[in-house]
Amino acid sequence: MKNILRKAGWPVLLMGILSVVIYACSKNESAAPEKVPDGKQKVSLMLTDDPGLFDKVNIDIRKVEVLTDTCATTVRNDDDDDDDDDDWDDRDRCGWWEDWHDRWHDRDCFVWDSLGVKPGVYDMLQLRNGLDTSLATGYVPKGRIKSIRITLGTENSLVKDGVTYPLRSINGQVKIVIRVRHNEWDEVSPDNLQLWLDFDVQRSIIRVSNGRFILKPYIHVWTVKQTGAVSGKVLPVDAQSVITVYNNADSLYALPGRSGEWKVRGLKPGTYSVFVNAGNGYRDTTVTDVKVERARETRIPSITLKK
Repeated sequence: MKNILRKAGWPVLLMGILSVVIYACSKNESAAPEKVPDGKQKVSLMLTDDPGLFDKVNIDIRKVEVLTDTCATTVRNDDDDDDDDDDWDDRDRCGWWEDWHDRWHDRDCFVWDSLGVKPGVYDMLQLRNGLDTSLATGYVPKGRIKSIRITLGTENSLVKDGVTYPLRSINGQVKIVIRVRHNEWDEVSPDNLQLWLDFDVQRSIIRVSNGRFILKPYIHVWTVKQTGAVSGKVLPVDAQSVITVYNNADSLYALPGRSGEWKVRGLKPGTYSVFVNAGNGYRDTTVTDVKVERARETRIPSITLKK
């Protein structure tokens, strides 16, 4: 090695050292966290699914906006936890809340901003068992985010047993308004917030008659840092099992994939039961005393169903 350095000479060695330094600096700069513009905060929304017994559930998403109270501090207060309802609110239920703000607060403080979103039809059932997709992201003014508003298009449908049915919104509603509290967001870094929107297919689709379905969106809001997950494997696959993870406060669902793997995310810390509703002549089974911890995934032993 010494002979090689001597033959190369100091100029070559110096150039080699400089190239390493320059590469290291450029690598560090590329790995540096994204700089958020002054007076702004970055918002990222992820979309996932709590499935139902359909082949496809196609939701036409056109626009995503957030409402920010720019006059409020972003400090997280215990007062934010006084309401346990962290799920969806449609336009009718949220109307009173928005009117209340307009009457009692300076309207100049409340700003609706559009996030960057790829408009199109999303098959919710492609996002099950722990999968998600980036729905929307963008910069909004600093402040406390109060609501998320999703505008739907008209190309909503579901496929069941190979047949496609249109999904109609109740009273022609095309907007979903979701109330959120500031302490529900994950902070990726200061002024960089992230939130998951879990579209609960089981609760969102109402069958009103044979071949006629109504869309009444139910969206569960959660973050990775503040909730936990449960996963496992159920065999055989031809049992066509439906998994329910539940306790006295909540219940979420999963449909095992082709290998029998399943996962439920967005669970509040606590103790749950896992109920396997089996078909094709296989016996149901229940696993009790499943502990869910914040920011952790609880893996239960594989289940093999018997007839």
